[in-house]
Amino acid sequence: MSKNVFQMPFRVFHGSFPDRLAPSAFLNRSNIFADIVARTHDHFWDPNDSAYIDFSEPFDMGEQSIMPLEMVPELRSGIAQKLTPRQRIAFANDSAHWWLSGFLHGEQGALYLAVSLCESLRDPHAIEYATNQAREEARHVSAFTRYIESRWGEPLPVNPVFGALLTEIVSAHQIHRKIIGMQVLVEGLAMGFMAQLYKKSNDPVLVRLAQLVMTDETFHHKVGKLWTQYGLPELSVEDRNDAEDFAFECFQSLVFKVFNPEQKEAMYEKYGLDTAEVRAELKNVYSDQARRDEMANSYSVFRLLVRTLVGSGIVTERTRADYGLWVDLDTLGTEAANPVEDAITAEGLAFLRNVNDKRKHRHKPAAQSAEAS
Repeated sequence: MSKNVFQMPFRVFHGSFPDRLAPSAFLNRSNIFADIVARTHDHFWDPNDSAYIDFSEPFDMGEQSIMPLEMVPELRSGIAQKLTPRQRIAFANDSAHWWLSGFLHGEQGALYLAVSLCESLRDPHAIEYATNQAREEARHVSAFTRYIESRWGEPLPVNPVFGALLTEIVSAHQIHRKIIGMQVLVEGLAMGFMAQLYKKSNDPVLVRLAQLVMTDETFHHKVGKLWTQYGLPELSVEDRNDAEDFAFECFQSLVFKVFNPEQKEAMYEKYGLDTAEVRAELKNVYSDQARRDEMANSYSVFRLLVRTLVGSGIVTERTRADYGLWVDLDTLGTEAANPVEDAITAEGLAFLRNVNDKRKHRHKPAAQSAEAS
């Protein structure tokens, strides 16, 4: 077997199904996904089993907000004074409904992306990994659907900007666009936001959900990093430039459009708020300088996203100035990796190990249990 095979795990498949049946289609496989695939059962969980997460646990949204009030941009502005205390709680919970519906749409996009990789990739082990990821994304879709259903009844429609971005990523013909868009950026952003949900949510069910999702996403995000190691160097100059430009386009969309509070006009109407007045107030909260100040915080989700892009080599001299408008890249390179997400994931894996060990014992055949004792 050629040594170069092991350096080409992200090569595109250009044939038809009969070509998949050729002997070489089975033998030319890489081994870079071996550890990730082998550890699939280390982070197995079932959203339909209350031993992992119990969606029936109540939470009084009339008395408490799912996320802290200060995390809602509108409630950090003069708009808060136009609402009663109970309305602020309700507004915060409606905002959480909006955010979490977006996470659900993102998980649906990740599911379809993983399925599309099964068709697009040539390497059998890469396909095996993508199949595993599809299974894990499917349980995220199920879990977020159940959580939203338990708190609000149904998810909100997709944010048009985010829906367009997800469609562009999933439908992309270039593998580098699929992987940069989803495995590097959207998965990286999800990891950061899940950490925020875990640390700050007042709802124990959402805290557990965020942790369980992170135990999967940490492995998905690693594949994005593997692509920058093995796939990025293989790109032609033209595709390399396209990858760098697409990464910045996605970054801009995620920072400035997807989670922009101005997308919540229907919610403003529900509370009798004038959209133009809310926008005027939000300009102070969401000004360009405010974004720069936020990204100067080493724990900022978007700063961590830029750090990932820089560390992976996707940010080069061509695009360095674009990101430099928002983040000081010189200081970024001197920062140590943020251990918070790793710590949350480690705790989640320990929890799953305990639950899964108990499940194995519970389902062990009687004769085997007697023999062991």
